Amino acid sequence: MQETQEMWIQSLTGKIPWSRKWKPILVFLLGKFYGQRSLAGYSPWDREELDMTHRDTHTHTAVEPRIRMSVPKSCFGYPLSIFFIVVNEFCERFSYYGMRALLILYFQRFLGWNDNLGTAIYHTFVALCYLTPILGALIADSWLGKFKTIVSLSIVYTIGQVVIAVSSINDLTDFNHDGTPDSISVHVALSMIGLVLIALGTGGIKPCVSAFGGDQFEEGQEKQRNRFFSIFYLAINAGSLLSTIITPMLRVQVCGIHSKQACYPLAFGVPAALMAVSLIVFVIGSGMYKKVQPQGNIMSKVARCIGFAIKNRIRHRSKKFPKREHWLDWASEKYDERLISQIKMVTRVMFLYIPLPMFWALFDQQGSRWTLQATTMSGKIGIIEIQPDQMQTVNAILIVIMVPIVDAVVYPLIAKCGLNFTSLKKMTVGMFLASMAFVAAAIVQVEIDKTLPVFPKGNEVQIKVLNIGDSNMTVSFPGTTETYNQMSQPKDFMTFNVDNLSINISSTGSPVTPVTYNFESGHRHTLLVWAPSNYQVVKDGLNQKPEKGRNGIRFVNAFGESFNVTMDGEVYNNVSSHNASEYLFFSSGVKSFTINSPEISQPCGKEFKTPYLGFGSAFTYVITRKSDGCPEAKAFEDISPNTVSMALQIPQYFLLTCGEVVFSVTGLEFSYSQAPSNMKSVLQAGWLLTVAVGNIIVLIVAGAGQFSEQWAEYVLFAALLLVVCVIFAIMARFYTYINPAEVEAQFDKDDKEDYLEKSNPYAKLDSVSQTQM
Repeated sequence: MQETQEMWIQSLTGKIPWSRKWKPILVFLLGKFYGQRSLAGYSPWDREELDMTHRDTHTHTAVEPRIRMSVPKSCFGYPLSIFFIVVNEFCERFSYYGMRALLILYFQRFLGWNDNLGTAIYHTFVALCYLTPILGALIADSWLGKFKTIVSLSIVYTIGQVVIAVSSINDLTDFNHDGTPDSISVHVALSMIGLVLIALGTGGIKPCVSAFGGDQFEEGQEKQRNRFFSIFYLAINAGSLLSTIITPMLRVQVCGIHSKQACYPLAFGVPAALMAVSLIVFVIGSGMYKKVQPQGNIMSKVARCIGFAIKNRIRHRSKKFPKREHWLDWASEKYDERLISQIKMVTRVMFLYIPLPMFWALFDQQGSRWTLQATTMSGKIGIIEIQPDQMQTVNAILIVIMVPIVDAVVYPLIAKCGLNFTSLKKMTVGMFLASMAFVAAAIVQVEIDKTLPVFPKGNEVQIKVLNIGDSNMTVSFPGTTETYNQMSQPKDFMTFNVDNLSINISSTGSPVTPVTYNFESGHRHTLLVWAPSNYQVVKDGLNQKPEKGRNGIRFVNAFGESFNVTMDGEVYNNVSSHNASEYLFFSSGVKSFTINSPEISQPCGKEFKTPYLGFGSAFTYVITRKSDGCPEAKAFEDISPNTVSMALQIPQYFLLTCGEVVFSVTGLEFSYSQAPSNMKSVLQAGWLLTVAVGNIIVLIVAGAGQFSEQWAEYVLFAALLLVVCVIFAIMARFYTYINPAEVEAQFDKDDKEDYLEKSNPYAKLDSVSQTQM
């Protein structure tokens, strides 16, 4: 190889002897002439010389080459630099997901926003995080390069995390130390500034970090590079798993200078610190990275080239002009063949991206539909108790387990069987598994529906009677008459048509009393009776299972005066005589409550305990007086607790996780391997954009469907993805894999040959003469 270099330099310089000292200068100047910023087209000796920074002997200033390569260091066959990148990604994902896990509660409980506003701001922030990757990719590939883009936007990211941590400090504006911020607008403004900076930072570095990691590998290290993307994805999920467990634990701590509050500053501060660590770790590895410099505004060139090709094709649409192999070939009159070839690579991959959002449309429903499904299930699994929103951690746990197994066991076994399991085939299998996961979710939903209570629809109303008096009562409804003993457990809610509903109350030796009340259709009502002529109708306000698997508890006062009840920190104020309170909601477990009333004498006990509360139930506690004058609490079940175990969701999470491993990890690697050297970040951003489009699909389908049965919506999504999977498999069948590095290397070789031919025209003549002789 050294002899080849000497011959090439000598032919270029008229066979003047050159010392090795000056060869880097010549190689660098030739690099300047060709305008190449990628290593793809250089021979090994080019790369060796381009790795050196020459210092001018007269001015002693550094002459920077366009491609900077540090001396390669490896560990177990991998570039040592990727370990810094993996640790950086782990810390960044811990920072992002740890912060995001707190946002909804922070909006509601600290800023005081309602559910709708908090949810809208939350989803706007998440959408922004998946739209900014395009901006980060353009900055990286066209201006700063991947390394400088990651460092610059990580600083912005860290500042954003610090700002939102500062915004959660209660004492920042609590000048009178009463525990409430005096100027909530200051906290809101700081929060919004912090979220915008975080969205810009996390979105901007998303496409750059994975592509930068792929840049560290040489030709012939495809196996190591594929495994790197698996490790990279493992780091993402490990960071998110730990953060979603740790930061909520930090939030429930109590802290503050003048007044104590939920410790949001600590919960937000830890992710901010992890982001600073992420930045520091990444910068420490700077000397080991291979840094490919940007090539100017490449996207502008791409847009102009595509525009010219389209206009030129329209101008020459007549049949007298011969057809060209590809529509982009119509740009060949103005743009060089290298750029046209690179754009072809990108457009071919982007075309394959068209069906991909459907996968993310299903995948991202873990946090919405599947969590809602879990709220109708029981979280008691053996001795373990799981909350509905904690089921999402099953995905992260399975990712940490499945990525090494698939990468080290499944793929090698498939290879030993002689099967050519290409990237696109893996992605097709991933889509199929995700589709099957939603079939499993539909089966689980059918089992859940069998246990759900029936709520009134349309013109229907449901009524339940509670006799809180001292004698038996007879209540007649359309078509039936029921007798209710004192404090007896009533039957389930009875359903009637509101248009022809008439109710009468009677008792032995008493006249019949008609119930006059404007029943609201579509709602449940409770009829409290304590005498033939004394009754109270209460609208329950529960038309579905309690959200998030919590339990609704309300109190009925059978005393002569109002009282207060305190349960698990929540207060029922002024529950009036012979009336019912509103439902308040509590998590599972045994709860204590205290009754405060002037009617309760000193020796009487005021504290009571509930039985174990499961998931998704509702109870009415009637407080009556015993014969000794002390209070007594009796529970009546309004909605039965969930009975289907959340463990039944594990198969659907397993199928979806397996699909994610073979789809998402492979997609990252495929997007990198098929992209030209100057547009790798852009193609990574395009991959991330499919996630945003997938969320939009969920909104469209869910909004347009209006399914009466949830299992039907699951089946629809499964069917849609199955159809898309077939379409993608057909598209993949006609896709031809390429090696962009080889294509660009061929262009470099042709450019060198053309340059040599032009600079030394006699070389070819001498070669021909020698052949003739």
